[in-house]
Amino acid sequence: MIRLFQKSRLRAGLPPGTPVHTGDEKTTPVIVSVIDYGEDRVTEQVLETPDAAAPFRESKDVSWINVTGVHDAHVIKTLGEIFELHSLVLEDIVNTSQRPKVEFFDDYVLVVVTMFYYDGETRELVAEQVSIVCGKTMVITFQEREGDIFEPLRNRIRHKKGRVRFFGTDYLTYALIDSIVDHYYVLLEDMQGRIEVAEEQLEVSADEDAYRTVHHCKKELLYFRRALWPLRENIAVLQRGESPFIGDSVEVFFRDVYDHTVHVIEAIETFQDVLAGLRELYLSSLSNRMNEVMKVLTIFASIFIPLTFIAGIYGMNFEFMPELAWRWGYFFVWGVMGAVFCAMVLYFRKKKWL
Repeated sequence: MIRLFQKSRLRAGLPPGTPVHTGDEKTTPVIVSVIDYGEDRVTEQVLETPDAAAPFRESKDVSWINVTGVHDAHVIKTLGEIFELHSLVLEDIVNTSQRPKVEFFDDYVLVVVTMFYYDGETRELVAEQVSIVCGKTMVITFQEREGDIFEPLRNRIRHKKGRVRFFGTDYLTYALIDSIVDHYYVLLEDMQGRIEVAEEQLEVSADEDAYRTVHHCKKELLYFRRALWPLRENIAVLQRGESPFIGDSVEVFFRDVYDHTVHVIEAIETFQDVLAGLRELYLSSLSNRMNEVMKVLTIFASIFIPLTFIAGIYGMNFEFMPELAWRWGYFFVWGVMGAVFCAMVLYFRKKKWL
């Protein structure tokens, strides 16, 4: 389950820049992997210790250092010392409830984005913070857990597909952000299918399972919207070229991913309107069903009121009631009650209440 706010009691009262992990507790080791590449070469390796990342600080081409796991503050501090990252940057990396943002420093740019994907087993929406540090010759990505959506990008680097091998760290940063934004489309397509199924069910009846789907999608869209609005502004900052690490040749690509972000936001707003309509449809169907039930009960009550009145009269224990001594009195009362019943049913049918 995604939480809009995470507990951060451990950080209360600490000096600014103190790296304290605020996400789920984990005991898995932190994995540091490196893809070092140029136009004519590419090498991959998993580092045994974070200290082994030091040579890649002065890489001749581009080094993509991916850190899987931000729960070990010692590893994060070690990498921060090697690449001279500001203490506030380290604090933002381990604080996994950060709002997406962009910050410029003298030697690098920090970009914080939110990556969404569905858990393969529970099908629950997972939100993971991805921190991207873009320098002159290196890009460092910090992820919370193993498994991501960047494997197609890695394959493009390995097999020299696309432009990524011919550009620098700014294009790699764009490609990472673009991969995250493009995956939003995949999630929204999945959500659109669920919304269409729920809509078909609610048009037939007030189905509770369909309404739960609507409510669940509404919560997921809230998470999407919370991550997309600041991301759009951050990409707009990057496309303006306010940092020397973002070249003019890459600004047009950031402009493209900005358009994608706007498109996703518009789709989210459209889905929210549709879900609001489906919620009203469900409540209306529920109200109509209740009205139908009340109408049937009212009709039955209206029919039996005069019958109960007749039965009540002849249930009184008066001694002098002429009909009680009549031989056909019992059958006559039944005939009257039957006639009243039939007359009321015919009247209700004429009024189209039945």
